[in-house]
Amino acid sequence: MPNTLVLGQMLWADTTQPPQPGWGVAVADGRVLAAAPHDDLRARFPGAAVVDAGGCVITPSLVNAHHHMYGGLAHGIPIPAPPPGDNETAEGWSFLSDFWWPRVEDRLTHDLIAAATDWACLEMVRSGVTTFYDCLEAPNALPGCLDMEAQVVRRWGLRGALSFEATERAGTAIGELGLQENATFIDECQARGGLVNGMMCLHTTFTCSAAFIRRAFALADARGAITHMHLSESAYEPAYCLARFGARPVAYYEQLGVLDAPTLASQCVQVDAAEVDILARRGVHVSHQPISNCEVGGGFAPVPEMLAAGVNVALGTDGYVNNLFEVMRAAALIPRARLQDPGAMPAHIAWTMATQNGARALGFADLGTLAPGHQADLLLIAADLPTPLTVSNLADQLLLWRDPAHLRGVMCAGRWLLRDGKVLGVDEEAIRARVQQAAQTLWHS
Repeated sequence: MPNTLVLGQMLWADTTQPPQPGWGVAVADGRVLAAAPHDDLRARFPGAAVVDAGGCVITPSLVNAHHHMYGGLAHGIPIPAPPPGDNETAEGWSFLSDFWWPRVEDRLTHDLIAAATDWACLEMVRSGVTTFYDCLEAPNALPGCLDMEAQVVRRWGLRGALSFEATERAGTAIGELGLQENATFIDECQARGGLVNGMMCLHTTFTCSAAFIRRAFALADARGAITHMHLSESAYEPAYCLARFGARPVAYYEQLGVLDAPTLASQCVQVDAAEVDILARRGVHVSHQPISNCEVGGGFAPVPEMLAAGVNVALGTDGYVNNLFEVMRAAALIPRARLQDPGAMPAHIAWTMATQNGARALGFADLGTLAPGHQADLLLIAADLPTPLTVSNLADQLLLWRDPAHLRGVMCAGRWLLRDGKVLGVDEEAIRARVQQAAQTLWHS
């Protein structure tokens, strides 16, 4: 692949550092060769193709560290009124057992999964996400459902970490099939290479036994893979663990002896200070989904407290509002209101959570910044704001007043997926029609 120079109005190669006006990047073979002023790049790479992005800010692309791609099929689905009772019962169990599992997850087929994955990939490209982690639970689509997802993701050229959310809630046999789905898929991806890989995934302490949890971590450890679980999304799981095990969920996992392994915990809404300390001490990564936490009424995750303790916190959409620009805004603004402190979550921290923190959480050491040698995953964001764009206000300007509509380019591993605001090489209306039909099938089956 020939060298390409992407020359922007400003380069924000590392969201923990100041942006650089008049800088760009040189790209070849899917990686960043150099980041430097325009004249330096032209002199160093005289024969390179040039992409004039003078009206744009160049940033690392976004990482969605927690997705449920199949969830897009349920957007707008009629939901029964929440049952009476306290938050612990109504939210934590009844919604899942009486609605979500039987009406959505148990009805998924390979065809429905493929349609939902295609639409989710389109949404991600349009919103600047080039790397993501997905949890699929579809007990009646086992085996082979991860292969179905992977076929679609590979066609899109996105970097996906895929997993099946293994659980014993439908019985031990289905639980074992879920674990094997993950293990087999991880093995196949490691042998094949490429942009798609696998992760181990279990659901929660209230749908998985201690032996099952230990087995999931052991299967992951044997493969050098990350294990993911949902953790304390509402008050239900802490109450469940205290009643049955005499410990809150994070302490219970520590007692099981599994947290020294590479671990990604999603949600972490109802965690206390002692649990935050364990997460930090054990090096557990956390993915934060502020918008879906609000939607289900789960509460406000103590994100500033986790970051201050040294926990690596990433961002995810949870398959709900799949616009990571909106998620970044929520991640920045909600803590300011909760803590009554306008400085509680600076804009650049939210951007860092959506880029390099997400890359770290998914195990990518060469992603999340545009440093030489790193993956050439980048965004071109239109800089035509109505007020001056400066080095000091860039983070706030991009966080508060830019959206997917302002993307002019999306590159993954050196390949353009979106140029001049348009997704390349796909029939968007055909994808939309297919997912609409899939949703109709799911809703009325």
